[in-house]
Amino acid sequence: MKTLILTNRIPFPPNSGYPIVVYNTMKGLLKLGVEITLFSINPNKYKVDVEDIYDPLFEQIKFHSFNLDTEVNVYGALLNIFSNQSYNVSRYFDEDAAKLLGDILKENEFDIIQFEGLFVVPYLDVVKENSKAKVIYRAHNIEFDVWERIALTEKFTPRRSYLQFLARRLKVYETEQINRFHQVFAISEQDRQSILRFGCETALEVFPVALDFEKYVTDPSKTSFPTLFHLGAMDWRPNKEGLEWFLDEIWPDIEKLNSELRFYIAGKNMQKQFFEYDSENLVVEGEVFDAVEFINSKAIMIVPLLSGSGMRVKIIEGMAMRKCIIATSMAAEGIRCENGKDILIADTADEFYRAILQCITNPKKWREIGENARKTVERDHDVRIIAERMLNIYQKLLTV
Repeated sequence: MKTLILTNRIPFPPNSGYPIVVYNTMKGLLKLGVEITLFSINPNKYKVDVEDIYDPLFEQIKFHSFNLDTEVNVYGALLNIFSNQSYNVSRYFDEDAAKLLGDILKENEFDIIQFEGLFVVPYLDVVKENSKAKVIYRAHNIEFDVWERIALTEKFTPRRSYLQFLARRLKVYETEQINRFHQVFAISEQDRQSILRFGCETALEVFPVALDFEKYVTDPSKTSFPTLFHLGAMDWRPNKEGLEWFLDEIWPDIEKLNSELRFYIAGKNMQKQFFEYDSENLVVEGEVFDAVEFINSKAIMIVPLLSGSGMRVKIIEGMAMRKCIIATSMAAEGIRCENGKDILIADTADEFYRAILQCITNPKKWREIGENARKTVERDHDVRIIAERMLNIYQKLLTV
């Protein structure tokens, strides 16, 4: 079976949510004998030098990429207001990229073409004009929902109004496109329900984040305690806003609990403001070379998200590493977990305080939650099981 996967960034190295999801999808399918061609937009924001990719999986696929400047600019945003297009999405379309994709489609015959996320959907017309393959849309999240929630937290009225405008445009685009595919994959049951509510009439299945558990090996002897940690890309607005809230409203009281307690924050594109917080017990590390090693070295994971959609890959990774995770309901959305058993849910400053106090005064409790967390992700997120399910869907589509 020949499959073409379209992505809005190069998923090498798999060091954050979107690349991890795409990378593990390819890894699982390759092991089942699927031939994969990858076509990636290579935006300036996440630009990857293809010559620097050293990964065994990369050698197993056929690869094409197109460099594209997708940065927001005032002139482009202003012009877009007078169009009927979503500015969030239209920035990812380029005529030369479309021509390159069209040439690939003319030279190759594919059985399945999978669109990973909304930002490559503008290339759907090119695909339909040049291929008879079955087309699949994988919703990594509900994009307009993300922007609606971000707008709700914005206090500056003009900016909030513009964010609401972007969300409305995104919603129109997302709902119009969803039924142009032969199959839709949602990343969580909550997202599946949302997609149904806005009018999805095509086949719809849930395919959560998949992990290869051979990568997630814990070594308790290297875990320092008492430690809290947060790991996430700081150029993603929900991560930045959630961490700001935690540091401003919760951390000042938490650090008084124990003079030895340390809170480590890590992630790429760490904003300058986080290095300037006045706290001796806060350690800002920026981007870490090995996320798994970093997670292993710390005890309790803090995920204070106040907005967002989809499924938090870093929570899944933390659970795989047997970590006790204290997260908001929003952050845990989409994960089949149970408060007090394999995760701790905290939505207010007081709930975070009590959950953290419980963990640092009763180490047995957080270790127990961590062990249960590992069992949960092994049940729901095994890359082999998920890849087999995905291949079964492919095969059914080809018989229709």
